[in-house]
Amino acid sequence: MKQILLCDRTLCRQNGAFSFKEKIEIARLLENLSVDAVELPVIENVRTDVLLVKTVSSFVKKSVLSVDAGGTAEGIDNAAAALMSAAHGRIRISLPVSTVGMEYGYHKKAPKMLALAESLVAKAKEACADVEFCALDATRAEEGFLPQLAKAVVAAGADAFTLCDIEGTMLPDTFSRFVGDFIRDAQLPPDVCVGVQCSNANGLAVACAVMAVQAGANVVKTACGGDVTDLGTFGTLLKNCGTDCGLCADLELTRLGRIFSQITRFSGESVRQSAADAEGEDEGFHFDEKDTQETVAAAVRRLGYDLSVEDEGKVYEEFRRVAVKKNVGVKELEAIVASAAHQVPSAYKLISYVINTGNVFTPCAQIKLEKDGKLLSGIGMGDGPIDAAFLTIDQIVGRHYELDDFQIQSVTEGKEAMASTLVKLRFDGKLYSGNGLSTDIVGAGIRAYVNALNKIVYEEDAR
Repeated sequence: MKQILLCDRTLCRQNGAFSFKEKIEIARLLENLSVDAVELPVIENVRTDVLLVKTVSSFVKKSVLSVDAGGTAEGIDNAAAALMSAAHGRIRISLPVSTVGMEYGYHKKAPKMLALAESLVAKAKEACADVEFCALDATRAEEGFLPQLAKAVVAAGADAFTLCDIEGTMLPDTFSRFVGDFIRDAQLPPDVCVGVQCSNANGLAVACAVMAVQAGANVVKTACGGDVTDLGTFGTLLKNCGTDCGLCADLELTRLGRIFSQITRFSGESVRQSAADAEGEDEGFHFDEKDTQETVAAAVRRLGYDLSVEDEGKVYEEFRRVAVKKNVGVKELEAIVASAAHQVPSAYKLISYVINTGNVFTPCAQIKLEKDGKLLSGIGMGDGPIDAAFLTIDQIVGRHYELDDFQIQSVTEGKEAMASTLVKLRFDGKLYSGNGLSTDIVGAGIRAYVNALNKIVYEEDAR
């Protein structure tokens, strides 16, 4: 039986296909499915993308974690820094190999592109033990160039060479001959993996991948959805026909259908709702005391907060205190951010509030605040007591703030239960959260709103 290695590219989808939380959950599922490698795209935003890789590194221990460095030295440095804590890290060097691709993308002809590929692979090898070279448009390369390039990058340290078909216009038998001719001409050492990434532009990716494997390739790039070989279809083929074809993989075939369905739930338009709103989708967004500060900081950033390094430390300290007693989910993490991060002096202090509500008249609120020793008051109406109170505070302050989220939960039991309220205000593109406690739900909401308001005022004054 020939062993096939499966490298999954689901997380390489572009254009913001997945949120931070979704990427983490997909990586967890791929690890559970026992794919041989989980691939991530080029690091573009150093802060957030590096955090994502480090977060994924904390639980992807069996599969290789592969990060694309593109075709630049900077990309290699970023990938290496992100993979420092990975159990099995890999850096991918990806370059065009067709005449048009080389000249248009890098303004280089074949000899200089070959020299660039050698130097980048050598640099990547110094930073990471496992290096892969991806020939992005291999099927359009000039005759004879691919074997020459493959020999050069393998001599420079590449452990794998992948032939990428970005057009998908070759029929399976033609693609099989192309792969077979390359393997014959390149004469690579037996320990160097030869992979294929087949485009599914015309629905032929699975057939092309199978034919390529029979021609000598031993690595197939897959994805759940997208434009390459479909993981679900290819896995099902191995399950049903693998024995007859003499092919096998380490994929958890008995769990394939369930896990594939879970992953493909994320493959449509990404849901950009607040994580706290996703009550029925909280599975996988749980942390415990073993999680690192980087993991927690990345989760907080996914929730929409942009915290300073100091506040990230405060949040993590409070997180550890809570995580010792219980797992921390979305709601708990939101409350921790509200209570621990960005605590500021109170520019506005709540003095009193009177709320009138009922089913026969419009709810109204009368609120008094104090600022700089001056008493400020206002009266307003709204759709409900909470809405009336918040609109009245806006009236007093002289500015309207967008209410991004409002949550209430009981923290004690009985008739005199204490209510904990979380308010998130969005101002100037940033989220500010406030927390309030009271036996009165409306009072807790008002206190939380004022708490968030004070954070906005403090940051404005500091500019």
